[in-house]
Amino acid sequence: MRYTLLLHYPEPTGDELGPEALAEAMRAFQEYARALDDAGLLASAEVLQQSASTTTITLVGGELVVQDGPFADTKEQLGGTFVIEVPDLDAAIEWAGRAPSASWGHVEIRPTATRFVDGSWQGAQPVT
Repeated sequence: MRYTLLLHYPEPTGDELGPEALAEAMRAFQEYARALDDAGLLASAEVLQQSASTTTITLVGGELVVQDGPFADTKEQLGGTFVIEVPDLDAAIEWAGRAPSASWGHVEIRPTATRFVDGSWQGAQPVT
């Protein structure tokens, strides 16, 4: 089963963290990604830029409204994702618990409903 691990955590700057803490976090995520990859479970991983670089859009009355910043104004932001293929939710929970950011934020585990591969949808059809 495919799950996306959504990593939510506070967004300190590199200056706020300091070079040692930043290097340690990068090392921890490298080890985590390598462990998932070595186990043959990693489909993809993304580290996102800070939420200050986010642009959020919505359609209001047919007009495109563009907003600087994230949709949610919270202390924690979505910082990255790991898409994994594991046998079941228990395995996803185990791997999510190993994410470095689980100790300073939250990891949301969301099963994939559909995915677009090679020109078509796999799984349940998306709502149209």
